[in-house]
Amino acid sequence: MLMYNQTEAFAVPRRQAMLLMLSSYLVSEVGLKEQDVALAQQSVGFREYVDSFDGYSFKYPGNWIQVRGAGADIFFRDPYVLDENLSVELSSPSSSRYKSVQDLGSPQEAGKKVLKQYLTEFMSTRLGVRRDSNILTTSSRVADDGKLYYEVEVNIKSYANNNELAVMPQDRVVRLEWDRRYLSVLGVENNQLYELRLQAPENVFMEEESDLRQVMDSFRVNKVAA
Repeated sequence: MLMYNQTEAFAVPRRQAMLLMLSSYLVSEVGLKEQDVALAQQSVGFREYVDSFDGYSFKYPGNWIQVRGAGADIFFRDPYVLDENLSVELSSPSSSRYKSVQDLGSPQEAGKKVLKQYLTEFMSTRLGVRRDSNILTTSSRVADDGKLYYEVEVNIKSYANNNELAVMPQDRVVRLEWDRRYLSVLGVENNQLYELRLQAPENVFMEEESDLRQVMDSFRVNKVAA
């Protein structure tokens, strides 16, 4: 059974912070006291998603919405920035026999596999499309549940010609389509590989890095009762 639990508020989201800045400006214009402004500073915080059937949990920004039918085991996204989202993928329990995340090799080797999987999924049949990719960081950590997790960060940029069918090269101008940060947390339990995926446009990631890293840190894989 899936359960949602409201947890303690941790951070003020970007859009709410912008509203608070505007509120502060307006308040200063009418000469209200600073303590009155502070009363308006409330965070929507984080919610916790627990999948007791498949055996994992994580926290996510409280204003994100669940999207069904997205192909992943679970999928949430920012309702305003649609390219900012998270999902969880897990290997088949009948065809995988993972004992530890170290079965993937070192964090660096796991990073190469994660990037290869992303590039395979983003493969395009359009003419003139080019993807530039880079592994930014790979690391490992032992969480408070005593389990080992790998973390991988990659950047992928997509370029395309504005007129791929043009005969003359000067008429085929290359433009940047998108520039995104992809964050993966990998863990093993129940003989399965679990992957939490976070995606954000690079310009959004710079603003919301703290929140996204809290989501990464919250990911846990849990033993499922037989």
